Amino acid sequence: MRQAVDQLVDGLTRLRIDLAYDGTEFNGWAKQPKLRTVQAEVVAVLTKIFGPSETDFGLRVAGRTDAGVHAEHQVIHIDVSPAQLKRLGRSMDLRLKMNSLLDPDIRVVKVEQAPASFHARYAATHRRYRYTIADATSGWNPLRARYNLWLKYPLDLQAMQEASKEFIGLHDFAAFSKPKPKATTIRELRSIKVSRNKALGNVIEIELMADAFAHNMVRSIVGALIKVGAGRATAKDLQKALKSKSRAHPYKVVTPEGLSLIEVGYPPKSEYAKQVATTQHTRSLDDN
Repeated sequence: MRQAVDQLVDGLTRLRIDLAYDGTEFNGWAKQPKLRTVQAEVVAVLTKIFGPSETDFGLRVAGRTDAGVHAEHQVIHIDVSPAQLKRLGRSMDLRLKMNSLLDPDIRVVKVEQAPASFHARYAATHRRYRYTIADATSGWNPLRARYNLWLKYPLDLQAMQEASKEFIGLHDFAAFSKPKPKATTIRELRSIKVSRNKALGNVIEIELMADAFAHNMVRSIVGALIKVGAGRATAKDLQKALKSKSRAHPYKVVTPEGLSLIEVGYPPKSEYAKQVATTQHTRSLDDN
């Protein structure tokens, strides 16, 4: 975003939209020809409300989720003109209007006007994901079938908790992510919590918070921790793999159904522009 902090060009209004979705029936977030995606569904509804847009309303998202991944809290922003806003009608309630047109596996939670300095992706300070596993000691609740990874063997929770500490901090997660051209795999994993949720049938929940996540990073880390929990790897094995920066290890990327984006954090409005500039700076291990 390379424009003035307090004003968008052409009199456009920036809107922040918080939404949630069940990712089971979607081929991920990003638009793809002839495939059902969250972005495509959202843009289609915005087009019905505001009319066609050659730029998809300048839509930007906090984090693209893969096929089958859910979101309890996703954030996007769009830019609309005065003429487009007028099409909303007297109610001006975009949330209700979108929800009346969207399929029930996507819900808009909140809509608010945002300053030009807000950017759904670059202004974010952190993302938090949760991965849920039902192992042999969990209650296999069929109502949770779409949201858990199901395992037929037990996992050692304490071993997983100890091994998870190896990932904390600023690292190059090349060994635990899928690289993209011109993109860094250096991330700061700020916290990771491995626990059992008795209220949901004693399932294992792995919550990870980072400034951002590289592609497949969460599911790669979870796959490694499952190996530890099954007694087929140790914390030292994970440490060695992380330092190697190589994907030549036995830890598989787990399937997406247990994964959900649960939080996107932002600084105070006065610090949006500063955070955008910080995020757009290419990370290195020498930054801290």
